[in-house]
Amino acid sequence: MTVTQRRGRKIMMTPGELDEFLTTQRTCRVATVSKDGAPHVSALWFVWDGTSLWLYSVVRSKRWTELSRDPRVAVVIDTGEEYGELRGVELSGAVAFVGEVPRTGELCAELDVPETLFARKNFGLEEMPHDGRHAWARLTPTAMASWDFRKLPPL
Repeated sequence: MTVTQRRGRKIMMTPGELDEFLTTQRTCRVATVSKDGAPHVSALWFVWDGTSLWLYSVVRSKRWTELSRDPRVAVVIDTGEEYGELRGVELSGAVAFVGEVPRTGELCAELDVPETLFARKNFGLEEMPHDGRHAWARLTPTAMASWDFRKLPPL
């Protein structure tokens, strides 16, 4: 994976900070490429397993259609209101689809960890509910950039 920093390494998150941030945040913005080449951005819940970002998407969405045609994606997770509070991560690469589409709960060992993490984080459950409308896309990033403006001296 390539680590790229637009504003320098002094505001970059450490690996531990990055893990904590990605584990505790809930919503990301997913940028895909439309058929005509135009960008499309949509919000989505996710889960981080320490290596990959798992996206649980409705399969009849524009996002899923675009990822099925072109798996390249950029994802941003960020938080903060005031300038000195801003923190975030941008991840990019290509997604891989895991499990059946749509997901109905067929046994899939590769989904055991992300589904447990997702169910606990987003639903307060120990087991993932399956509605037959969603499916999983895994992003193991090839590039990542992070920022934490709390590391900057006060203005």
